[in-house]
Parts: sequence; structure tokens; C-alpha cells
Amino acid sequence: MTTTRMAGPTRYDRRMFALMNDRRASALYATATRRRTAVAAHVTLTAAGLAAGTGAYASDRVWPAFALLAVVLPWCMATGVLNAATRGLLELRTPVLDERQVAERDRVRARAHRLTTFLLAVALGVVAGGDWTGRAEAGTLLVPVLAMVFVAHWLMPLWVAGLTVRDEPEPESELF
Repeated sequence: MTTTRMAGPTRYDRRMFALMNDRRASALYATATRRRTAVAAHVTLTAAGLAAGTGAYASDRVWPAFALLAVVLPWCMATGVLNAATRGLLELRTPVLDERQVAERDRVRARAHRLTTFLLAVALGVVAGGDWTGRAEAGTLLVPVLAMVFVAHWLMPLWVAGLTVRDEPEPESELF
């Protein structure tokens, strides 16, 4: 027996749409400067989390794991700000988005793909250059560089969307 899938938005879709379009915290991302600041904070927290995570992986010390735990909550908050600033462009499923939003999502993903491809080329150059010059073995660099590129590939669309989203139009005032 085959089941047909509902074409419209589900209850989950409606809840996520309401959550992503909640304007109570709009002061955090109302202007382009604030959105750029949120993206910069998110990139910084991500880099700190990566440094702590690779530090915990590479050493037998405990403090990098605690540093990673300390970064998680602010990172989640910054992620929420970026998702709200983009109105859930990358988190909402296609049936909830209109044609303009789907086109915007595709454009953001394409730009992020190009940036991530460039980042992969740089990472390859770093690992190969370190191995070729003898300053570092490729195996030593492999895990941290792969972790960095993987996280950048995962988050680059969110960062690009946060940087390219436009300001909300001013509400029209009544003439009467």
C-alpha cells in the first residue's frame, strides 16, 4: 500500500514558519550593520568552537572540552539570530516558501558553494604546501583542516544569507 504525501505545509512547517518569522528580537538584526555583526560573531564563535574541538581531539587535556561547552550556548543564540534575520530561508522546507524565497535560497546556496570551493582549494594548498615544505606532515594537518572545511561547508549558506539579506521595508504610514 502506498501513501500519498501531502503537498501543503504540515503542522511542523507552520510552527517553524511562525518561529522563524517571530519579530520580537528584530532589534538584533534590524540593520545591515547588526546583521554583519551577528555573522562576524557567529564566525568567531564557530572558529572558537573548532579550535576547542580540535584541541580536545589532539590533546589529553580536559580544558578544551570545557571551552567547547562554553561556546555552544552563545553559538546557538547567534545561529538563532541569523535564522530569524533570514526568516528561516535555509531552515524552512520548500512548501512554506514563496517563489521569491526559493529563488533567493538557490542564489545563496550557489554563492556559498562557490566560496566553499575556493576554501577547499586553499585548504588543499595549505595541506600540500605544509607537506611539501616539510614543515608539517599531511596527516597532522588533515583532521583539523577537514573539520574546518566541513564546518565552513555546513555554515557558509547561513553566513552568506545573513550578509545578503535586505532590510525590511518601512511600514507604510496611514495618510488619515
